Amino acid sequence: MSGTNGTTNVFDTLKERGFIAQVTHEEEIRELLGKEKVTFYIGFDPTADSLTAGHFLTIMAMAHMQRAGHRPIALIGGGTTMVGDPSGKSDMRKMLTREDIQSNGERFKKQFERLIDFSDGKAVMDNNAKWLLELNYVDFLREIGVHFSVNRMLTAECYKNRLERGLTFLEFNYMLMQGYDFLELYRRYGCKMQMGGDDQWSNILAGADLIRRAEGVPAYGVTFTLLTTSDGKKMGKTEAGAVWLDPAKTSPYDFYQYWRNTEDAGVEKCLGLLTFLPMEEVRRLGSLPGERINEAKKALAFEITRIVHGEEEALKAQQAAEALFGGGGDSESIPTTTLDREQLEKGLNIVDLLVLTGLAPSKGEGRRLITQGGILAGDKKVESIELFITMADLQDGKLMLKKGKKTYHRVKAAE
Repeated sequence: MSGTNGTTNVFDTLKERGFIAQVTHEEEIRELLGKEKVTFYIGFDPTADSLTAGHFLTIMAMAHMQRAGHRPIALIGGGTTMVGDPSGKSDMRKMLTREDIQSNGERFKKQFERLIDFSDGKAVMDNNAKWLLELNYVDFLREIGVHFSVNRMLTAECYKNRLERGLTFLEFNYMLMQGYDFLELYRRYGCKMQMGGDDQWSNILAGADLIRRAEGVPAYGVTFTLLTTSDGKKMGKTEAGAVWLDPAKTSPYDFYQYWRNTEDAGVEKCLGLLTFLPMEEVRRLGSLPGERINEAKKALAFEITRIVHGEEEALKAQQAAEALFGGGGDSESIPTTTLDREQLEKGLNIVDLLVLTGLAPSKGEGRRLITQGGILAGDKKVESIELFITMADLQDGKLMLKKGKKTYHRVKAAE
């Protein structure tokens, strides 16, 4: 068991790698994780059909816990997603149907399975729709609502931020529902600990407190640091939107490039949190001077892409990046859009082409990029939003588009 027979306690591992933000009872949690197999849970609201780079950190923490002998529960929020979590949000989330939520949850499991072993009960995946959607409101209020103080709830960060903008009663219920999840998982699986991003601290405290009040037993909470850039923005977002774990939504090459472009100051932190490299190696890479920090960025990008997409895709992405940035400029792994020759004979407006290839999320953004001089077609800067690209602009049936210094996309004529 972790912490005995000279092995490292997983709490120390998580702390050393930079995961731990807040804990309810540090000494007790460390002791518990050292002496017994602990069932813990992390919740994932299936608001989209793929997990994101932001979720990846919590899945890595889950993997460290499982490798140390503990049992993870990945809880799909089929019920809570129908309400929407106000934490870290300035507006209400859009409502999804039960079918959408179910389908999204099934896709999540495939992504979890890259890191988490669900065989023979080593991990559990459950869905809070099972109990939340069948609740009797009056019974729920009598059993659960009685343990919640409205005064205390209003001091929680997740509600304070929304009070000025208007907090709906629908969202106000979210904390009770998440607290009830923890209680339900304790009753079903003996789950003693909830883990999650630091923006979940108020909800986690509410659940641990509810178990103590309703069952008279201790329960624990741990939150993880949030991945942010130097200016405090959440990592995992690009101009085109979220960085997804699904290769159909963010290609392995774009995924690799995202991490390859990590800020110098954040490389060591990301290596500790998002790879399994030994900490000695993490510190060595993180302290490389000057230009050599790029070696650390390449190691970071390769390791994360390998974990999420497998060795073969990571190698392809790495080779494509080396081909481009090493000056070779040609590799089968470079993101490519193939267009009909007929379409190219007629010609395509450059703004439409940027949207079509995904280099710009919208025409407005495409026009902005061009007017700011941020787009190259071949080796020429695109000067006008009126430019049309035709077959004549392609060399050997190919044209390389470049956005900024680091984003490439190849346009190819169909054979």
